[in-house]
Amino acid sequence: TQYNTTKKKLEMLEHQQASAHKELDYNRFLYEELEELSLKENELEDLESELKLLSNAENIKQQLGSICFMLTESDEPVVQQLKSLQQKIQGFEELHPGLKGLRERMGSCLIELQDIADELASVNDSIRYDAERIQTVNDRLSAGYKLLKKHGLSTTAQLVTLQEELQVKLDAVLNISQEIEKLRTETDKLYEQAKTIAEKMSDNRKAQVKPFLQKVNALLAQVGMPNAQLKVSIEPAALSAYGMDAIDFLFDANKSNRFEPLHKVASGGELSRLMLSVKSLVAKKLQLPTLIFDEIDTGISGEAARQVGIIMKELAAGHQIIAITHQPQIAAKADAHYFVYKSIIKDKVVTAIRQLTNDERITSIAQMLSGEKPTAAALENAREMVGN
Repeated sequence: TQYNTTKKKLEMLEHQQASAHKELDYNRFLYEELEELSLKENELEDLESELKLLSNAENIKQQLGSICFMLTESDEPVVQQLKSLQQKIQGFEELHPGLKGLRERMGSCLIELQDIADELASVNDSIRYDAERIQTVNDRLSAGYKLLKKHGLSTTAQLVTLQEELQVKLDAVLNISQEIEKLRTETDKLYEQAKTIAEKMSDNRKAQVKPFLQKVNALLAQVGMPNAQLKVSIEPAALSAYGMDAIDFLFDANKSNRFEPLHKVASGGELSRLMLSVKSLVAKKLQLPTLIFDEIDTGISGEAARQVGIIMKELAAGHQIIAITHQPQIAAKADAHYFVYKSIIKDKVVTAIRQLTNDERITSIAQMLSGEKPTAAALENAREMVGN
């Protein structure tokens, strides 16, 4: 039913939630650690590079300052020397055709060298030794390295990915909680609907008990059990696919007024006849095209078997009845008689079935009456049984 399906889904989610809650606090702690540090992509790697620069700032500034001084500010700066050399070449470039090109290339070098000097000066100005920044970077790197070691990782990107994965897990727990609340509401609604149906079903069952028992007990008398009585016990039970009733079939075979559970006290023959009685009543209410009775005649014979055959014959008017039987009284009531036999073919046991002719049928029923080699009286009796 829809109620049971929804209830099972709810129970499954509650189980998942219970498992998730075991890890929830720990995962939240791990996530908050990462969230507090709030690392950016490749941040630790960038901080390592920055720390190297900051740690060597004084030496770098000293060296860059020296280079800039030599290029542009010394007594004989490199730029000025190159410019002077260019002017010297210009003085006699007309004397050789290859000198003009070399002088122009030297001019290009002069422009490039001046540009390099300017950029070096700019870089030098941007570098500052900042003890406070060094401490900040060291602290952040230390916190980052601690988390890398804790989680067995090696890059900032891996820590960022871990934080995202923890976020997904935390969200999943929240989503489960929301889904559980939704399913609880739906389950409660479906339970009330199912309960209403079950209560109506219970009322219908109780209303049908008396007429059902009257008919069953009458049929039991017909099949040779005049003292037998069936009783139905209906008690409240938890809601299930079968309603809210705990139903027990109680049986008394001898009018002793001591009713016991059917499966404990009824013999094989009693169960067989009771099953036939119940099935015959059910078949009248349901559209069952075929009914199969497998040795329904267990433990009965004589008049009881004949009455069973009569009931089955009546059922056959509206249904196809297939009966596996060893009772001649039942076999004689059939419209068609099939014989099941075994044979050995190529060292293998093969089971087969075939329909008997009328004469074969009479012989088979006679064998049921008197044995493998039926007497003339048994054959005559079988012929009479089939005719009737």
